[in-house]
Amino acid sequence: MLIREIEPQDIEPLRKILHATNVFRDEEIEVAVELMEATLEKTEDYIQKSIVDDTNIVQGFYCVGPTPMTRSTFDLYWIAVNPEYHGKGIGFQLLNDCERTVFSMNGTLIVVETSSLPKYEGTRKFYLRNNYVEAARIRDYYAPGDDLIIYSKQLKEH
Repeated sequence: MLIREIEPQDIEPLRKILHATNVFRDEEIEVAVELMEATLEKTEDYIQKSIVDDTNIVQGFYCVGPTPMTRSTFDLYWIAVNPEYHGKGIGFQLLNDCERTVFSMNGTLIVVETSSLPKYEGTRKFYLRNNYVEAARIRDYYAPGDDLIIYSKQLKEH
């Protein structure tokens, strides 16, 4: 697998991957696609990278960017892997690349937001396995019974 900068031809396969995960709502997927397009047009300060297999087929991506009005904090907005590759270390590779990239830009903290709904349990476990800590929880944030959970990780040199 190769991690590289996102390319225009990645957008449609990534849209399909986001749908296939069965965790993102349609409007969330449209926002992710808009951010991909903005990144490609260089109109936003997001960093987006795709991971491709040996046949150059996109299997996942991440989107991270500096948090406005902070000195060294970055928000991880998106990370998604083709469900056929779940459990094979692809998410770890993407997250590790994200952390190295942020650290190389003098980033010291990554913040991630996710939902408390049961369908996000795998996501929450993924962050905990990768040494993120639950930094905050806002009850009923997205909807009644759907809390916002914020994870964070202090970065050190890899």
